[in-house]
Amino acid sequence: MKRSKIELGDITPHNIKQLKRLNTVVFPVSYNEKFYKDVLEAGELAKLAYYNDIVVGAVCCRIDLEIGRRLYIMTLGCLYPYRRLGIGTMMVQHVLNYVEKDGNFDSIYLHVQLNNDGAIEFYKKFGFTIVETKEHYYKRIEPADAYVLEKTLKSATNNEGDSKNIKSSIVS
Repeated sequence: MKRSKIELGDITPHNIKQLKRLNTVVFPVSYNEKFYKDVLEAGELAKLAYYNDIVVGAVCCRIDLEIGRRLYIMTLGCLYPYRRLGIGTMMVQHVLNYVEKDGNFDSIYLHVQLNNDGAIEFYKKFGFTIVETKEHYYKRIEPADAYVLEKTLKSATNNEGDSKNIKSSIVS
């Protein structure tokens, strides 16, 4: 019996149409041309997932500097027949490895439709927690609300207090 081969590959102008097709099948929302233009420039933050050389999934992220330095998972999806084979895990692991290697991210976050229990449980396995509910996040799909799931990477507290304590003990 031949062992299945799962691997991640770059998204290029030559295979971007495969990503577009995959996204229309996997997600209930459509993405505009700017999304795909940004994905082409994302480098390691956007990958196609292959199962025996067939595109079956993808992950697309971007860096968000609005509140600290966070990585936003814009999309992470896999075709239904290929779920529970480790492909999603490989894509999340790629993201986790990226932020660990970089070392300067505060957290990773994403939006999940309220009724997508499978996705919520999947991300919880990697240490993501529900931190917020966004009402009317999605347009033209029901339910329109989304959870924000986040995995904190760095402590949110700054170390100023510690350095003040050290200074005061030196002075005393």
